[in-house]
Amino acid sequence: MKQAKKNLRNTRERREFILAQLAEHGSVTVEDISQSFGVSTVTVRADLRLLEQQGKLVRHYGGAMLTKVLEQNHPAADTLSSNWQIKAKLGKAAAQLVQAGESIIIDSGTTTKCIAEQLGAISPLHVMTNSLPVLIELSAFKGITTMVTGGHLSHKSQSFCGAQAEKNLKEFHFDKLFLGVDGFHLEKGITTYSEDEARVNSIMADVAEKIIVVTDSSKFSQLSLYKISNLEKIDTIITDANIPEDYRLGVLNRGIELIIVD
Repeated sequence: MKQAKKNLRNTRERREFILAQLAEHGSVTVEDISQSFGVSTVTVRADLRLLEQQGKLVRHYGGAMLTKVLEQNHPAADTLSSNWQIKAKLGKAAAQLVQAGESIIIDSGTTTKCIAEQLGAISPLHVMTNSLPVLIELSAFKGITTMVTGGHLSHKSQSFCGAQAEKNLKEFHFDKLFLGVDGFHLEKGITTYSEDEARVNSIMADVAEKIIVVTDSSKFSQLSLYKISNLEKIDTIITDANIPEDYRLGVLNRGIELIIVD
């Protein structure tokens, strides 16, 4: 009986962990969960299958990604829900900058996915993305012509990257780029943890008329390994009210439009 209770507790903790990872990162991989808990990939797939049946995630090859509705009844739900609510507000504010008839790029990430969710009423619209979750979101909107950068799919970030994506992007010109970042530093610029994504993001910035960074305030003063761009190329930043004062002033002093959501 004790062993049965222990197994039940471990199963519950594993599934709570999966939901927490989804809330934070937007996707999980079978391999990562398997290694974290020391269980077989068959066991993890069974977890994902059950959670999908409950409407809490959508499975894909090698893992799963978050559904539109964030599950509320798991550990740290208040913090996770609050973070998701901020991302949703940032996405809504960003979508208000999009006008019918424009061509835009939407970068990968959980915050930029929230932008895609808000675009259904804007038509016509041409959108290119390197994000699988954004692509799936936009596929429901008939008035939006959706294009994918191409390239190989990173299962960890659920984004397309590589030489083919870079080559394809160079053939286009876009009105606006909505860019997510992992780090935002006043002196070092905007950065990301992935070399492949940094190269793709840099080309996105080159082919867009206007660059709009959409990020929650936790990214300010952070510095990731790979640089995307200097701050001079950025036109607009959309963030939340917790932006540090020195960063608020630093952004404004550089002539960058700053949009703060409550």
